[in-house]
Amino acid sequence: MLLRLAYLVVTNVFALLRLLPMSDRDKDAEILALRHQSTVLERQLGGARVRFTPGDRAFLAALLHQLPLPVLRQVRLLVRPDTVLRWHRDLAKRRHAASSRPKQPGRPRTVRSVRTLVLRLVRENPNWGYRRLHGELLVLGVKVAASTVWKILKDAGVDPAPGRSSSTWASFLRSQADALLACDFFETVTLSGARMYVLAVIEHSSRRIRILGATAHPTTSWVTQAAKNLVMDLEDVGCRARFMIRDRDRKFPGLFDDVLKDAGIEVILTGIQMPRTNSIMERWVQTCRHELPDRTLIWNQRHLLHALREFEQFYNTHRPHQGIANARPLHPLPAPITDPDKLTRLDIRRRDRLGSLLHEYHHAA
Repeated sequence: MLLRLAYLVVTNVFALLRLLPMSDRDKDAEILALRHQSTVLERQLGGARVRFTPGDRAFLAALLHQLPLPVLRQVRLLVRPDTVLRWHRDLAKRRHAASSRPKQPGRPRTVRSVRTLVLRLVRENPNWGYRRLHGELLVLGVKVAASTVWKILKDAGVDPAPGRSSSTWASFLRSQADALLACDFFETVTLSGARMYVLAVIEHSSRRIRILGATAHPTTSWVTQAAKNLVMDLEDVGCRARFMIRDRDRKFPGLFDDVLKDAGIEVILTGIQMPRTNSIMERWVQTCRHELPDRTLIWNQRHLLHALREFEQFYNTHRPHQGIANARPLHPLPAPITDPDKLTRLDIRRRDRLGSLLHEYHHAA
C-alpha cells in the first residue's frame, strides 16, 4: 500500500507541474472533459460499484478532505462525498493507532528453565494442581505468579489435576514395573501335527524371559508344577515380584493362582478379549514366533524344548531390547568405544545358535 501511495503522489506531483503553465480556459476545458468521462463511465457501469485499492482511497482522502462538504458535493466523483470523508477518518484512525502502539509487548515470556521445571514437576506429580505447583516453586525460591503456572500447563496441553490423577492401566504398569510379571500360553505345531503349548513368563522391568515348559496336554498338575518351579526360581535370584498378569485362559487352574498367592504374588486378570492389557507378553510371543517357530521345523517335544532353551538364553543374554534402551535383559550396554584405533581395527566374530538360525556377535578375545 505504501509503495502504491508513493507512486500516486509522485505521478500527481508531475501532473500538477504540467498544469501550472496552462491557462484557466484550458483547465476548465479539461475539467469538463473529465466530468463527462466520469458520466460515461458511471453509465457503462450500470450501477455497479467501482473498486478502489487502499492506496487510491488514501490518496483521494488526503486530496479532498480539506474541501468543505458543500463544495465536495459539487465535485464529480465516482463515490459519494460521505465515502471520501469516511476514508479520511479511517486513515487518521490507523495513523493514530500506529503512533499509540506500545513500544514493548505485554508481560515478558517466562524463562525457559522455569517452564521446564513446571512441566517436570507436573510430570513427576500428576495429582498436583497449579496452586500446589506454585507453592513448590516458591519453596524453591522461584517467584512466579500462580496464573503463570496455570498458563504454562494450559499451553503444554496438560489437563487439570483431577483428570491427571485418575489411575489408568498404563500408569499402573509404569509405576509397578519392577514388581510385575506376565505370563501366557502360545501354541505351535510339530511336523507330526501334534499341537504343543508353551508357557512363558516375562519380567516387565528387565524384560527377562522364563520359559516354564512345553507340553501337549497342559493339565492342572502340569501347570501347578510350573508355577512352583517359577516361585523357586524367583526365590533363588531374589526377585521380589508382587503381581502376575495373565489372561482368562482356562488352562490356568485355581491352584496356579493359589501357589503364587502363597508366595506373595497377586494375580491380575486382563480384560476379556483385550490382549493390549498384557502387551509386553504378547509382544514377546510375536517375537518368539517370528524368530523361532516360523523359521525352523519342530520335530517333536524334545526338539521344541531344546530350541526354546537356546532362544531363552539368546534373548536374555545377547538380543537387544528396545523397551530397555536396547540393553540386554541380563546385561547392560557396554561403554562406547572412543579410541579411534579400536574403531578402525574392529575384529567382530560370530557365534551361531540352533544351526545358524540365531547369530551372536562379539569382539575377538
